[in-house]
Amino acid sequence: MSSTDNAAVTQRGVDTVERAAASPDVQQPWAELGLKADEYQRIRDILDRRPTSAELAMYSVMWSEHCSYKSSKVHLRQFGAKQPVTDALLVGIGENAGVVDIGDGWAVTFKVESHNHPSFIEPYQGAATGVGGIVRDILAMGARPLAVMDSLRFGAPEHPDTSRIVGGVVAGVGGYGNCLGLPNIGGEAVFDSCYQGNPLVNALCVGAMRHEDIHLAKASGVGNLVVLYGARTGGDGIGGVSVLASETFDATGPAKRPAVQVGDPFMEKLLIECTLQMFKEHLVEGIQDLGGAGLSCATSELASNGDGGMRVHLEKVPLRDATLSPEEIIMSESQERMMAVVHPDNIDRVMQICAHWDVTATVVGEVTDGSNLQVFWHDELIVDVPPRTVAHDGPVYERPYHRPAWLDARQADEPTAQRCPRPTSAAEFSEHILRLMSSANLCDREWLTSQYDRYVLGNTVAAMPHDSGVVRIDEASGRGIAVSLDCNGRFGALDPYAGAQLALSEAYRNVAVSGATPLAVTDCLNFGSPEDPEVMWQFAEAVRGLADACLTLGTPVTGGNVSLYNQTAQTAIHPTPVVGVLGVIDDVRSRITMHGARYGDSILLIGRTREEFAGGEWAHVLHGHLGGTAPVVDLAAEMALAKVVREHSPLITSAHDLSDGGLAVALAELVLRNDYGVSVSLSDTEADGFTMLFSESVARAVVTVAAQDVDAVRAACELAGLPSALLGVVSEERSLVIDTDAGRIAISREELAAGWSSALPAIMA
Repeated sequence: MSSTDNAAVTQRGVDTVERAAASPDVQQPWAELGLKADEYQRIRDILDRRPTSAELAMYSVMWSEHCSYKSSKVHLRQFGAKQPVTDALLVGIGENAGVVDIGDGWAVTFKVESHNHPSFIEPYQGAATGVGGIVRDILAMGARPLAVMDSLRFGAPEHPDTSRIVGGVVAGVGGYGNCLGLPNIGGEAVFDSCYQGNPLVNALCVGAMRHEDIHLAKASGVGNLVVLYGARTGGDGIGGVSVLASETFDATGPAKRPAVQVGDPFMEKLLIECTLQMFKEHLVEGIQDLGGAGLSCATSELASNGDGGMRVHLEKVPLRDATLSPEEIIMSESQERMMAVVHPDNIDRVMQICAHWDVTATVVGEVTDGSNLQVFWHDELIVDVPPRTVAHDGPVYERPYHRPAWLDARQADEPTAQRCPRPTSAAEFSEHILRLMSSANLCDREWLTSQYDRYVLGNTVAAMPHDSGVVRIDEASGRGIAVSLDCNGRFGALDPYAGAQLALSEAYRNVAVSGATPLAVTDCLNFGSPEDPEVMWQFAEAVRGLADACLTLGTPVTGGNVSLYNQTAQTAIHPTPVVGVLGVIDDVRSRITMHGARYGDSILLIGRTREEFAGGEWAHVLHGHLGGTAPVVDLAAEMALAKVVREHSPLITSAHDLSDGGLAVALAELVLRNDYGVSVSLSDTEADGFTMLFSESVARAVVTVAAQDVDAVRAACELAGLPSALLGVVSEERSLVIDTDAGRIAISREELAAGWSSALPAIMA
C-alpha cells in the first residue's frame, strides 16, 4: 500500500482542534491512558481547552514515566550538578546518546536502555526490539553502530517460567544483533528470585564517528522538509513500552497489555546504511529515531529542539494497516523508523538514497515559522500544541521517600561464622569452590554467548569471557575502546548508595584491567515503583551515590535510562543500577586479557582484602543469605589500580579483576579459560585463607608477570599505595592448587569444568 492509499482510511468522526474548543465537556479516557486527574487538568490549562483525542494520545505517552522521567528528574539533575570537568565530553545528557572524544579526531557514542516489561510479555520480540531501539539511538547521533552488549536479569533458575524467558530473551538479543551484523562483546546474566516476574533486559550499543559528523535531534530552518523513512507504521507496539514500563505488574502480570513491538533486523540494517549515506553526503539538518512513543516523540522532540514550529500531515504516514485511527498512528511504536529534517534542495537526493536501499520514505511535513507543532489528518487540524510542553515540560514529581525501617535489621545480619558456617578443612574448601563454580551466576555462559556473533565486522579485539569488550576504532593507528556493564543488585539491597558506587567500581575496574583509561559512564537504573516511598529512597540514594562516585573518578554520566515499576504487587526487584563504563586504549595491540600468561609466570594479587562477604556469592550460594554491610567503596584504590595496570601493561602478561566470588573464583576461571594451571599459597597474605579466597573486597586484580618483572610491578604498587602479594606461579599441570592454613586444595580442571559447564544447559533443560 502506498502512502497515498492512506486516504482510503475511513474518517470516523475525527476529533479536530475546532471541535475540541467547541465541546469542552466531552468525557475523555485520560485515566485509561495512564494520566492522573491533575495531569489531565494541566493539559487543558496548557491548551486553554480540552485536548483532541490525538493530543490526548500524544501527551499520555510522552508524559508516561518511561518517556518523561517525571518521578526521577529531580534526582537525575545531580549528574549535571556534580559533573566532573573533562575535555572528553562532547555531547552530554539530553540527546539520544552521549558522545566522548577518544583522540585523533575520533568520537564515540554509547548508551544503555531497558526493555524490561515487554520482555516479560513477549521475551523474543521484547529483547530484539530493545536491541533495535538502542542501535537507532546511536545511529541518530551520526555514528556507525559498532557493537552491542547486554545486561540481563532472570528469576530463580529452578522456577518453571525462567527457561521460557531466558530462551526467548537470549534468542531475541542474538537474533536481532546477529542479523544486523553487530558483534555482542560482553555483558552479564544474573539469576535471582526477585526478578521472577520482572526480568531485566538492558541493552547497550556503542558507535564511532569523526567529530564533524555528530548529529543532533532538532528541526531547524523554516521550509525544511520532515521526512519519515523506514518501516511502515502498524498496530504493533501501540502504547508499547511507554505504557508497559509505566505501571506495576499485579500478581498475574500487567493490567494493560499493549502490543509489544515486532522487530525486523533486516529493515534496520537497510535503515542504518541508508542513514549513514545521507550523513556522508551532508543531507540531514536534524534527525530523530522513532522508539518509545513513536511519532509523538519524534515530532515533538524535533520541534521542541528547533527554532520554529512544525506542520505534519498524518495521512501521509505509510501504513501496514489501513484501519489505524489517527490516535493509533501517533502512538504506534512500530520499529525501524527514523525522521529526518532535510533542506528542499536535498530532498530529491534523499529520496534517491532511500530508493537505492529499498527504504520507504515520505515527506510528511515541514518546519514552519510558527511556535506550535500542528498535525493534520487530511485537511483537518487534530493537534496544535507547544512542542516543549509535550517533549520536555511534562510533570515533575518530588515523590515522598524515606529509609526502609527493615533495613537496619538487614544490615545488622552479618554473614558471621555463627550465622554462615565456614569451611574448616581443605575438603570443605574444595566443596565450596565447586559449588560456587556450578552456581547459576558463576557457571559457564557458553550456552548463552554462543548464540551471539562476537567477531563479525572484524574489529572485535576481546569479547566474552574477558572482563571487558574491546573494539578497534581506527584500523590505521589501532586506537580502540573497552566497555563493561556491571551491577550486583544484592549490594544495592544492602545499601543503595554504596551499591551504585560498587557497580561503577566494578565496571571501572573491568575496563582498567584491559589496559584502558576509563573516560565516561552510561547507566540503566532499574527499580521498583516510585509510588512506594521506600523504593523512591533507594532510587534517590543510588543516584546520589553514582553522581558522587563519578565526580571522584572523573567519569561523567553521558546519558542512560531509568526503568521504574519493576515490581509485582508489593514485591520490588533489588535496586539494580546497571553501570556501563567506556575507556580508551591508544593501541589495542597492547591490551591485556586473561589469556596471555606463560608457564612459570608469577601470579600477583594487587589490592587490599578485607573480611567482606555480605551480598557476595559465597553467602548467597552456600547459605542463601542476604544481610550485613556491603563492601567498602574505595575509589582512590580503583584509580590507583587502573594507573598501575595501564602504566605497566608491557610487563603484565595477563590480568583478571576480582569481583563475584572473590579470589577463589578468579583463580578457577584462569584455569578453566586457559591451557594451564595455577599453584598458589596464601601463607604470606594479609588475611586468613577463607577471607582471602571468598571476600569480595573491591579494587583488586590478579595479574601474571614474568619472574624478572615481579619486583618492578610490586614497587609500582607500593608507590601507588596498593598492597600486593606474590601468590605463586602459572603451572603446566592443569589444576587449581591452593595452599591454605586448612591444608592444600587441589582441584583438577576436569573437576572444575564438570559442574561449571553443565549448569546453564541444565537450567534451560
